[in-house]
Amino acid sequence: MIETREKLLKILMQGKPISGDALAFDLGISETAVREQVCKLQELGYLIKGAFEPGYLYLDTPDLLYPWEIRRGLKTQVLAKEIFHFQSVGSTNQIALDLARKGYPEGTLVVAEEQTAGRGRWRRPWHSPKKKCLLFSLILRPSILPYLVPEITLVSGASTARTIHSHTGIRPGIKWPNDLIYQGKKFSGILVEMVGSSEVNCLVLGIGINVNQESNDFPPELQDTATSLAIINGGGIPRVPLLQRILETLEGDYEEYCRRGFAQAREYWLQYEAILGKKVRILVGGEEFLGEAVGLAEDGALTLRLPQGEEIRCSAGEVTLCREDDRT
Repeated sequence: MIETREKLLKILMQGKPISGDALAFDLGISETAVREQVCKLQELGYLIKGAFEPGYLYLDTPDLLYPWEIRRGLKTQVLAKEIFHFQSVGSTNQIALDLARKGYPEGTLVVAEEQTAGRGRWRRPWHSPKKKCLLFSLILRPSILPYLVPEITLVSGASTARTIHSHTGIRPGIKWPNDLIYQGKKFSGILVEMVGSSEVNCLVLGIGINVNQESNDFPPELQDTATSLAIINGGGIPRVPLLQRILETLEGDYEEYCRRGFAQAREYWLQYEAILGKKVRILVGGEEFLGEAVGLAEDGALTLRLPQGEEIRCSAGEVTLCREDDRT
């Protein structure tokens, strides 16, 4: 019945009143079934008026990440051809990992209105109030060696930053390797996880974006360090069009990466970086280094210049901008 519901919604969204018997004829179902499907759409948050003369009239769509809303107008060939939508989950990455192990194809999208156990790198929790964030994970199956997996994080960060900039006018900064920030406050994080550990036959890419939170939606301990696109923008941003544009940009950048490597994505990343030339602390394993971030290597490693002048490469680590440079 989901397919029938999508067809019904498509007809209603033409914007003209249409009678129940006309809908029944077009859909090949009874008028009773039409009423049931309209009621279901209303329960899902769609504003649809009346069942009598002049007929049913579509008025508004909820800002919810339903699969049929994501698919409508989406210009991708691979990403989001199969979509799993949840009102509330522990972690979209965990569900995508489970689906990947079952053989679901590249591009499968898992999206949720709320995460109760969302996580970032280093297993940190990700705060995500219901219906205000973009929380999604994609199954990817690139033919790359394990040591190249961190490049996928950088490709995804650059794609997301470019999309947010073009779609909203907000210019993010990228804090290596996986955070999007604005004026020193984080609003997005990226987590890439391998399915298996010995070779790369599948990855799960998870992206979380604070879209429509207000300041009081953040717990007190995050209010000085987190923000949202709505706070920056001064008003709410519809989530479905933003997700569609991210998927379209990401698909193109990912295809380019798979064909030709990291060079183009590196150029995009450098356009939005918010770390080079700044003093940072980086924690690698149990060892902390203080220095100046001076470059991004051809393979995506961060080059750090230590106080004594020595330069080191960091392929992974947790970076903190020193307070005086804590700005985009």
